[in-house]
Amino acid sequence: MAGLRPAVPGPVLFARYAFPPNSHGFCGPADSGGLFEYGVAGRDDGGLRAMARQFAGAWPYLELIAGATGLPDPLDRRVVEAYWIGTPRLDRVGTRAVGDSMEDRFRCMTGARFGSITEGVLAGGVPHHSFAVFCIYPYTGLLTDRRKAPQALTVLDRCRIRWGRVLSVAGDHAVVESRPLTWDGQTLGLGPPQAETAVRSVDGVGLAGSVQAGDWVSLHWEWICDRLTAPQVARLEGYTRRHLAIVNDRATRSVVPALLG
Repeated sequence: MAGLRPAVPGPVLFARYAFPPNSHGFCGPADSGGLFEYGVAGRDDGGLRAMARQFAGAWPYLELIAGATGLPDPLDRRVVEAYWIGTPRLDRVGTRAVGDSMEDRFRCMTGARFGSITEGVLAGGVPHHSFAVFCIYPYTGLLTDRRKAPQALTVLDRCRIRWGRVLSVAGDHAVVESRPLTWDGQTLGLGPPQAETAVRSVDGVGLAGSVQAGDWVSLHWEWICDRLTAPQVARLEGYTRRHLAIVNDRATRSVVPALLG
């Protein structure tokens, strides 16, 4: 396990995780190239902060975490890491605060399905990115009836933050062993480790800096976003499993089987 490197500022860490979906046009501003430059250059300035506020999905979660845990800046590194990776700070966000945030954002969008979101919150959902992916996105149109399994499963798998171990590095790519999301017709789970090829850089310039065989890394869509420590891997896996358990509960996952087929 690689040791700690100097911590990058919170806005830069946000950019590293937000760039991959932004590059696919799913969220955030149109200037994905500018976001990438911020992610690799490590600059924390007003321009990057303005771009971060344009992520209509992630930004309210950052505000929720910050406000509920006494931090004035939604882009404080402690907030950003809690959202993307997971930290005990998430468990300090009360159920009422999470529920009120979901009410404000999603009731009008989801209609009769909003009850399933409420059940997810009451079952222990916290404002981690895996909560958004597994317990919110299926109800808000990210997955449509045209995206049946395996397409819907692929979207869920690529959209969540994954963890994996680097097996080899060659040029701008790395082979990473990670556990893919699986669907057996009844439940979502994590399958046996599989090798996948991930993008680590463009012309040698990457979001995570240098990586080497043996490093644990985080992945979002096809990109390596950062190197992870052992505690970070454990926390990311823990919050992912928490929200998989919620969505697999028959009382809270009514829309998911229909979408996955």
